[in-house]
Amino acid sequence: MSGNLSTTLIISGAVLVIGITFLTVFLPMLSKPESKLYLGDGVFSTEQALTNKAREKGLSGRSELMADQALLMVFPSEDQWGIWMKDMSFPIDIVWLNKDKKVVYIVKNAPFDDQTTIYKPIKPAKYVVELPTGTTTDKAITLGKMAIFQVNGEVTN
Repeated sequence: MSGNLSTTLIISGAVLVIGITFLTVFLPMLSKPESKLYLGDGVFSTEQALTNKAREKGLSGRSELMADQALLMVFPSEDQWGIWMKDMSFPIDIVWLNKDKKVVYIVKNAPFDDQTTIYKPIKPAKYVVELPTGTTTDKAITLGKMAIFQVNGEVTN
């Protein structure tokens, strides 16, 4: 009987550890809004930053962004939203889109070691797309190009 109890406790402990690991590691990844973004000649798996906190964090703290990945920041309204490279560890291309999803401004190869420059578009934008450096050239992303994507969730301040 005591052998069965020990086995049951070991199995229960293992299930508990697996459950906690799932909740802390995999569940946050599943809850991030993600979609496809079509821009220029590229198709990107896109994480969406819909809250002020997510937009402020951006890509900071990450070690890389794969060639087919992008971060789409969705703002509550059109404005000249500034982007800076706080806590970044790799350069990126930054693309601003207006409310109609048309490219209105591009910064190529924003250096990760510049922690003070704030990049701002010359025209109002509602969306900002952060891409691996060189993507705007490689995928023919230019002013006036239209993006196709859907916003998954409610945008908040």
